Amino acid sequence: MLQQRTGPVRRAVDWMFRDRTTGTITIAQWPNLPLWLFGGLSVGAWLGRDSEALASRLSFAADVALTWWALDELVRGVNPWRRLLGAATLTGLVILITLRRAA
Repeated sequence: MLQQRTGPVRRAVDWMFRDRTTGTITIAQWPNLPLWLFGGLSVGAWLGRDSEALASRLSFAADVALTWWALDELVRGVNPWRRLLGAATLTGLVILITLRRAA
């Protein structure tokens, strides 16, 4: 009889990356609405960088969209890895916004 190996590394990987609803390994997912908005607004801010007011508004809206995504992942992520991504993104946004205000 063949016995499946379930060492500590395998258990840690399963715990971190296994989707709690489907049982599959989930590291990345197809972007959802907040990420599409973030991407589009970020590109818009970059293209509109000649107009400081427009770029600033688009950049703010992009930050809001990314915050929406990060909070959603933090609260409803399918596994600890996705929740950690949400927490890291929120932390990064707080640091980025703090640095922007200090400049």
